[in-house]
Formats: sequence, C-alpha cells, structure tokens
Amino acid sequence: MVVFYNGLWKILIDKKLQKKDLTEHLKISSTTIAKMGKVGNVSMDVLERICRYLDCNLGDIASFEIEENIDGSK
Repeated sequence: MVVFYNGLWKILIDKKLQKKDLTEHLKISSTTIAKMGKVGNVSMDVLERICRYLDCNLGDIASFEIEENIDGSK
C-alpha cells in the first residue's frame, strides 16, 4: 500500500503554512516531513498530531492506494 500526502500539502497552501511550521509547532523532524514528500510511511502518532493542529481528519491529509504486484494481482 502506498500513502500519498497530497491533501496535506494542499491544506498547508490553503492555510498559508509551510512544512517548517509542522516541524516547529509539532516537533516533527524534517526527516519525517521528507518521508511524507517521498510517499513514505510515518507513524499514526505523527498523523494524529498533524490532524489536530490543522483541525482535519486523516482522510483530508492522506490517501491510500494499493500497489499491484508484477503479475497484476493486488
């Protein structure tokens, strides 16, 4: 499963915030933010803190897509 954080980036733009605001206000490392930019997995604790800070739900900041295997199966 692949996690995309496009919703998060859109919310940050809409609220005139930057990624560094997350690192400063929520004490999230820049490495974690970089993982999110590269479609990496982060802990639910981090996602919960982001949702509380932005007053949104998980589905607002992340979307999930099931990867297909080489043989076409999921």
